[in-house]
Amino acid sequence: MKRLYAGGIFISFLCLSQETKPEIKASFFDGIAVAGYAYHGAFVNFTGPNISFKKKDLKVMVGMLPSLRIKEDRSEGTRNSPVMPTLGAGATIVYKKLALQVPVYYNAKTSSANGAWKAGIGLGYCFR
Repeated sequence: MKRLYAGGIFISFLCLSQETKPEIKASFFDGIAVAGYAYHGAFVNFTGPNISFKKKDLKVMVGMLPSLRIKEDRSEGTRNSPVMPTLGAGATIVYKKLALQVPVYYNAKTSSANGAWKAGIGLGYCFR
């Protein structure tokens, strides 16, 4: 009987010491700031509404990216501002406090180019 009792205590200890289960959740803001490069310019964003999967120190997010794009307009005549607010979409991977992001931004058509989605890459920091 003692052996069965000791085995039950051991199994209970294993159940309590297991890692937390992965969780999937939706959120509006995660406290992550990212800067990077996309289509001949830079961007700065703070992750917006997203769906995330988290397990231990790793978090994978897919969502919207409210951003400031920084790109010099070299066209002749009238020009756009070098800093423009824009909305992107993409994936962000966070390990501990370091974030790696792959955003995509839509570039509207111009007189010389068709509209197209352009991908970028960025590094950031998680403040939470």
